[in-house]
Amino acid sequence: MAESAKILSPDKIVIHPNIDAKCPMAAMVEPEPLQLTKEQYPKAAVVSYVNTSAEIKAMSDICCTSSNAIKIIKKLKEKDIIFVPDTNLGLYIKRFIKDKNILIWPGICPTHHKKKIEDILQLKKNHESAEFLVHPECNPDVIDLSDYVLSTQGMVNHVKLAKSQEFIIGTEKEIGHRLRKENPTKEFYTIDKAVCPNMKKITLTHVLNSLKSLSPEIQLEAEVIEKAKIPLQKMLIAGRGD
Repeated sequence: MAESAKILSPDKIVIHPNIDAKCPMAAMVEPEPLQLTKEQYPKAAVVSYVNTSAEIKAMSDICCTSSNAIKIIKKLKEKDIIFVPDTNLGLYIKRFIKDKNILIWPGICPTHHKKKIEDILQLKKNHESAEFLVHPECNPDVIDLSDYVLSTQGMVNHVKLAKSQEFIIGTEKEIGHRLRKENPTKEFYTIDKAVCPNMKKITLTHVLNSLKSLSPEIQLEAEVIEKAKIPLQKMLIAGRGD
């Protein structure tokens, strides 16, 4: 995400408080195997989830988020789509798009993928009145148990307007802090296993030190920025209202 900020604002200083706090899913797609797949399907459009490296974005036709992926892929003229890197999000997209051949990359978000049916069923049993909100990066069998499939921001927006007073949250558990703060009269039940260890690597100390030193600064080659900006800008345009 820091790289995306740098790509879209190359003249600005973009700081990442701890460069070791990287997304493991983003590391599951690398340039060389993606290039081989592109050569195998020369007419395919490469759609990369925003949680990918700058190098992968530079090889893509368009980027997407979890909230606009379906809309963006539906708009593409290509019938063959190489979707990287999240298998579960790709499988969710395929539920709604039947007229395209979506080739799904074998990558996962470990934090979302580890949610198990038995954990969800126990929470639903303990909190029968609660709505179950799940992120599309979760396993298909977990998604099947949900009341709503939403992006992180989608969950925030939904909870504010919902009449329900109780919610089981099927994404990284720390969103529960924000939800409770913004909705103090409602109850939220998070999943203990849903912890991203990489996100935990960024501490307040890291943030403070970065503000003092303006480092570590994100640096990208000019060619990568030039190429990667195109699919990101296409995403921003395509993701707007119809």
